[in-house]
Amino acid sequence: MTRTISVCLLAIGCSASVAEGDKPPAKVEKGTVKFRVLGDPKAVPERYRLEAHTFDYELDAKYELPNANLDVYRVRFPSPVVTECVPNNTVHAEYYRPRGKGPFPAVVVLDITAGDQALSRGIATHLAQNQIAALFVQMAYYGPRRPAGSDLRLLSTDVRQTMAAIRQTVLDIRRASAWLEARPEIDGKHIGILGTSLGSFMGALTAEMEPRFSRVAVLLGGGGLVDAFYDDPRGGDVRRLWEALGGTKASLAKAIAPVDPITCAANLKDRKVLMICAKRDEIVPPKAGEALWEACGKQKIVWYDCTHYGAALYMVPALGHVVKHFRVE
Repeated sequence: MTRTISVCLLAIGCSASVAEGDKPPAKVEKGTVKFRVLGDPKAVPERYRLEAHTFDYELDAKYELPNANLDVYRVRFPSPVVTECVPNNTVHAEYYRPRGKGPFPAVVVLDITAGDQALSRGIATHLAQNQIAALFVQMAYYGPRRPAGSDLRLLSTDVRQTMAAIRQTVLDIRRASAWLEARPEIDGKHIGILGTSLGSFMGALTAEMEPRFSRVAVLLGGGGLVDAFYDDPRGGDVRRLWEALGGTKASLAKAIAPVDPITCAANLKDRKVLMICAKRDEIVPPKAGEALWEACGKQKIVWYDCTHYGAALYMVPALGHVVKHFRVE
């Protein structure tokens, strides 16, 4: 799948050369960001709330892409959640900044479950080439946030670990939105979030908790997870074990409600939401996409006649919809 996606990205100029032989001078920018609480805090479940606070960050140049008219920077700031895994306590991101003064609209980009990050970097590059700044944020236990050789993951069979990692990721991205808002070259009123597959679930969930995200793009995602997956044959073993322990479909829905994007989807009705779904998706059932679309207020949804992985063949038109969605009219 990754190779197919990379070919598609190259076809539209997304994967500009990233050779690091032409790096800018190594200079670390250090600063402090004030996180302001926007909107009604009561609209956000307690587990995802953040009080007003400040946090420090570091930014340094990664490489230049002069032919693409953009530059890429590394960004680091502390997670508001402290875990026993020390590397996971620092949020790492890549900032794809269009050249020029701006102000530019900006988008947080989130990755798929187990990709090599080529997809998210390609999307971020394409956005920046179209004068939309992009911040590719590593979710909890992704990339440098996971020690070498460790089996720690955002999603695992350890329910408590998974719930905690999802909460941490949401809070991390809320800080990332404040970092973008504080940048002088960014239009703070036009900050969005985009995720693909797993990243789309995390993006929708985070947007529901963070009013700074005025625009949301959900690629190959959805909501109503129990309704979508409970009777799926692939989950038969897990379902039988759950029921053997006295669980029911209703009790499972209640247990995972805090991490299901459909729970607080009404918070997105006053935002601009774009959904891109696959009619024959074998990973995220189409009815999950339909459920989230309805719960968000039936905004724009684009269907492609393909499977989850087959969506790579529709990357060109899909990114056309994405760019149009995040551009400031």
